[in-house]
Amino acid sequence: MDLYLVVGNPNTRKSSLIRSLTGCFNRSVRDILPTGGKAPLRLYARVGSLQDTKTTPEDFVAEAGRMRCAAVLCCLTPNANPNHREQCPDAARYLAHFSAEGWHLRAVVVLGQDTGGLRSPRLLQLAQAGTTPINVTARAVRMHFGWD
Repeated sequence: MDLYLVVGNPNTRKSSLIRSLTGCFNRSVRDILPTGGKAPLRLYARVGSLQDTKTTPEDFVAEAGRMRCAAVLCCLTPNANPNHREQCPDAARYLAHFSAEGWHLRAVVVLGQDTGGLRSPRLLQLAQAGTTPINVTARAVRMHFGWD
């Protein structure tokens, strides 16, 4: 499974970005056109951070697996859910779980200042995303993800 990830603290417009990129309201399977005329990418998009929706890493892997897609787009907050720290850990622990399941991190976008300690050669940080028009942010993210 290929993973496209959006990370940010509350009110950094993660959900708005996912909606702008995919047109889905909550969760949905979408066909995304990669740059360069390649075949469409079958993508499961999930709006709302997994920690805020109290979705454990295990539950999300199972949920995504039922969608029969080649890729996933989801949101995480840098830190664990304060009321459910063990079940809904920080972004780094979600990524470690996804990696252990054989998922491949294709690209990550951090909205705002807090990266949660994440490092990747495929990381784009958009520090001003909270005040930049969402269509401008979405354009930058599409380019980073390699999507038309």
